[in-house]
Amino acid sequence: METGYLTDIMLPLSLGIIMLGMGLSLMPYDFKRIVLYPGAATLGILNQLIILPVIGFLLLLLFRLKSPELAVGIMILAACPGGPTSNLISHISKGDTALSITLTAISSVVAVITIPLIVNLALMFFLQQGEYVPLPVFRTIMSLTLITLVPVSIGMFIRSKAVDFANKMNKPVKIVSGALLFLIIFGVLIGNRPIIVSSFRDVGPIALSLNAVMLLIGYISARIIRLNISQRITISVESGIQNGTLGITIASILLGNEVMAISPAIYSLIMFMTAGFIIAWANLRLKAVEVSR
Repeated sequence: METGYLTDIMLPLSLGIIMLGMGLSLMPYDFKRIVLYPGAATLGILNQLIILPVIGFLLLLLFRLKSPELAVGIMILAACPGGPTSNLISHISKGDTALSITLTAISSVVAVITIPLIVNLALMFFLQQGEYVPLPVFRTIMSLTLITLVPVSIGMFIRSKAVDFANKMNKPVKIVSGALLFLIIFGVLIGNRPIIVSSFRDVGPIALSLNAVMLLIGYISARIIRLNISQRITISVESGIQNGTLGITIASILLGNEVMAISPAIYSLIMFMTAGFIIAWANLRLKAVEVSR
């Protein structure tokens, strides 16, 4: 797959479909649900937008990743909110799907502002002066709004006018977006064949650690504030499952750096593997809870 074709066509198309699909499942009421679940919603957003980047940064210092570009890629991923994938995994895991949708919607809006700030800090820390061009904050916010919030808004508008159509299209859109995501990850990895083995060796342990730590933090923190089991599962999933497509898009299109895109791609692969364990564990845990009642 040619890099130009992947970057210029497939990435925007995939992200647009993914965010449109999210919009098809959203209603204005979803943004108001934070009032109904103030503790759960605040915790989920805190984990996604603050704790996740902090843990990602600390792991990079601990593992001492040699490639500064791959390190920035990890921080780009850590700056991204949860995507529609987290809603699907939360649903299959029998978590609180309504809470998951609410967290994804709110964090996607807030992340438009936090992403350029976190990414610029990462660029300044990991790259030498003169080796990078900072993301212009205002232009980046506008770009992220165009490629994420506009498709979501279109999806919500379609749902407001044709609920049955939105419900009917929800599943096919998720399937198509998932297929495109795998195609993009494959394209990014194949396009960087010369360094892919060393990249997996260096980034893999950090990505796996970040994913596992955030899943644990999500579940434990939710248990501390005494959320029910379904909400704990959702907070865990929302804390560890990120919008990898957005991370790849930021690296490839906004920063124009294919190497930085490798880290979100690797994290996405690991994320899908751990998702299987989450689903199996959550279903067993809920069955045990039901039996004990």
